[in-house]
Amino acid sequence: MSAGRTVLLTALAVVSFASNSLLCRAALGHGAIDAVTFSTVRIIAGAAMLFVLANLGSATESQTAGSWTSALVMFLYAIPFSIAYVSLTTGTGALLLFGSVQVTMLIAAVISGTRPHPLQWIGLVCAAAGLVYLTLPGLAAPDLVGAIMMITAGIAWGVYSLRGRGASNPLAQTTSNFVKALPMTLLVSLVAVSWFHAEPRGVVLAAVSGAITSGLGYVVWYAALRGLSAFRAAVVQLPVPVIAAAGGVAFLGETISPRLIVAAGLVLGGIAMALIGREQLVARG
Repeated sequence: MSAGRTVLLTALAVVSFASNSLLCRAALGHGAIDAVTFSTVRIIAGAAMLFVLANLGSATESQTAGSWTSALVMFLYAIPFSIAYVSLTTGTGALLLFGSVQVTMLIAAVISGTRPHPLQWIGLVCAAAGLVYLTLPGLAAPDLVGAIMMITAGIAWGVYSLRGRGASNPLAQTTSNFVKALPMTLLVSLVAVSWFHAEPRGVVLAAVSGAITSGLGYVVWYAALRGLSAFRAAVVQLPVPVIAAAGGVAFLGETISPRLIVAAGLVLGGIAMALIGREQLVARG
C-alpha cells in the first residue's frame, strides 16, 4: 500500500472515531433520543452496513466468525458509552474513553508477563493520574455517573480490542459480533421501554454513527492498519480526543475547561511515553 493511501485512510479512520463521540453527544446532549435507543439503532445500523460489506466476500465466514463473549463485551461498551454522553461533553467523554482503553491495554500487557520499560511505567502512572484528576470532585469535574460509565465503556473496548488481535478476517469477526450484540441491546430496550424517546434527528444521528463512523470507520481502519506498524497505529489515535473536543466546541458550542486541558496533557502525554517505551523494548529485541 502506498504511503499516501495509508495516510488518507488513517486520517479518515481517526476522524470517524472522534465523530462517534460528537454524534452521540449531539443526539443525547439535546435530548433527541434516549441512550438505550441510540445504542440499539447504532448497533442495528452498524450490523447492517458491516453485513453487506462482509457478504461481498464470504457470506459463510461472516456468519461463523466472532463470538458471544466478544459480542457481550461490545454490548458492555455500547450501552455505557451512550449513557455517559447524556451528561459529559464531547471532549471529556472522548478523553475518558480513549485513556481508559489505552490504560486497560497497557495493564493487560503487564499482567500477561511483559516486562515494561521504565518509560511505560511512568507513562501509565501519568495517564492514570490524568484520569483521576479529571474526575476529582470540584466545580469543573464531570458528572460522576457519566465518568464512571465512560470509563466502563473504555475498559470494555480495551478488552474487546485485545480479544480481536490476530483475527484472520477482522471484518467478518466484527460483523458477527455486531449481529450477536443486537439481541442484548434489544432486550435492554424492552426493559427500558418506559424511558423510550426518539425524535427523527436522534434516530438519524444514531444511524449515521452506526453505519458510517462505526461500520465504515472500522473497515477503513482495518485497511489503514495494513500500512501501519503497531506503534504507529497506537500513536495516530492520540489526536482522537483532541479532534472530538474541537468538534464539540465548533459544532455544539461546548467549552474546554482548564481541568480538561491539564488532564489531556497527562493522559495523552503518559500514553505517548508508554508507547515510546514499548517501541524501545521491541527495538532491543
